[in-house]
Amino acid sequence: MRVMNFSAGPSNLPDEVLKEAREHLFDYHGKGFSIMEVSHRGKVFEEVHFEAIKIAKELYGVNDDYEVLLMQGGASLQFAMIPMNLYMGGVCEFANTGVWTKKAIKEAEILGVNTKIVASSQESEFNHIPQFEFSDNADYAYICSNNTIYGTQYKSYPKTKSPLIIDASSDFFSKKIDFSNIAMLFGGVQKNAGISGLACAFLRKDMIERSKNKNIPSMLKYSVYAENNSLFNTPATFAIYMFNLEMKWLLNQGGLDKINEQNIQKAKILYDVIDESNGFYKGHAKKEDRSLMNVSFNIAHDKNLESVFVKEAEENGMIGLKGHKILGGIRASIYNSISIEKVQKLSEFMKDFAKKHA
Repeated sequence: MRVMNFSAGPSNLPDEVLKEAREHLFDYHGKGFSIMEVSHRGKVFEEVHFEAIKIAKELYGVNDDYEVLLMQGGASLQFAMIPMNLYMGGVCEFANTGVWTKKAIKEAEILGVNTKIVASSQESEFNHIPQFEFSDNADYAYICSNNTIYGTQYKSYPKTKSPLIIDASSDFFSKKIDFSNIAMLFGGVQKNAGISGLACAFLRKDMIERSKNKNIPSMLKYSVYAENNSLFNTPATFAIYMFNLEMKWLLNQGGLDKINEQNIQKAKILYDVIDESNGFYKGHAKKEDRSLMNVSFNIAHDKNLESVFVKEAEENGMIGLKGHKILGGIRASIYNSISIEKVQKLSEFMKDFAKKHA
């Protein structure tokens, strides 16, 4: 019997996806070989690869102004690739809302980028999304849409004439997005759309043009990925196969609008328990900026009980609830593949635990 996995990532995968992958690990569609053994230049893998890209674009409803790039190195490599490819010698603006934006800023500065932090919520332990405006003449403007550690999430994206870049690693493919103001949406796929080792980016073609004249290594160059359909070198074939299965799973669930409805419902179940606990539980994020993906909270009157909570949850088949080492506390990550039923079971455990220890 599988446990209920509330890990922040790599995270829970849908049972249907795992069962299909298990079958194809040994014999892919009766062909006598594993999906992990196929050549990335062969017809079998090309079908998997291009189908994944096609469905990804379909789910978000993006037009041909964007290329979908599949790259290795996860989102963290993008922290360096973005300034390498898209910095034009001006200013790059950032909204600092957590660890992952801090890392992106650091990588840009290592590369000599003139960075400007237009807003930060660091002084309040990143418990909210600050109010701010980007200028209209930056080389690019950068945000992280959801903050896994602190449990905050943008409810809408800033409007700017500067190219807007969004790290969506932890709310990737969780809701429909208006791309009209977005130059690049990217993320590691291991939370909502696959397994670790793969990054996916929706990159507007004018941004790819910037990349073409950059004197940087081929494997770090967006234009090389675009010109070669992300097949310049041997890609992460199994990770792309799993991404393909996740894309089809999302489509079969009814698409991103349906997934978003479920995500809203799941988050409400847990936040209601926190808010109705008479102060036993305390959420980290301000209510208006609460994440639908990561519910971070503490046991307000006795933090020593948090380790007991995690241990007893594990004894009840619920894992991955220990908060990030930076923040501590408890964190429930309720990504796309976490069912409403699993969230309800967690909520009942939370209620029972509060009654027992109040």
